[in-house]
Amino acid sequence: MNKVTQIMSRNVITIDPDASCYDAITVMTRDRIRHLPVVGPDGVLRGIVTDRDLRHHLFEPEVLRTIGTVPVARLLSGVPVRQVMSTPVISIGPDQHLDEAAEIMRKHKLGSLPVVDHERITGIVTETDVLRQIVDISAGSEIEAIVVSYP
Repeated sequence: MNKVTQIMSRNVITIDPDASCYDAITVMTRDRIRHLPVVGPDGVLRGIVTDRDLRHHLFEPEVLRTIGTVPVARLLSGVPVRQVMSTPVISIGPDQHLDEAAEIMRKHKLGSLPVVDHERITGIVTETDVLRQIVDISAGSEIEAIVVSYP
């Protein structure tokens, strides 16, 4: 089974804990991502903010009451990412195997896993990455079975 480092995305887009939730949504929309690792000025992974975290914030009763009277952009601009991010972050090491990543994601119901080496984020693995690899492995097995069984 492949190691995480073989399938992870290496050019990880991150955000500062003091950035606003509006900044987070802007980055997620621009880069078409749903999981944004939160990294402090020291380069250490502090949390992760997801589209789900941001939706949950918008549906909090005190926030929901103000929607319609205050523009959503202004509501989100006043809230730092550190207030809505998920912590502690569940992560994986670059040398761990893909099946371990899949099991962690299944067990904790996660859509992504930051790949961390010495507290520094080196990549990210998403559920799409894992599924793509499973499909590739399965397709290879089917082709092998056809070739072996062909007279």
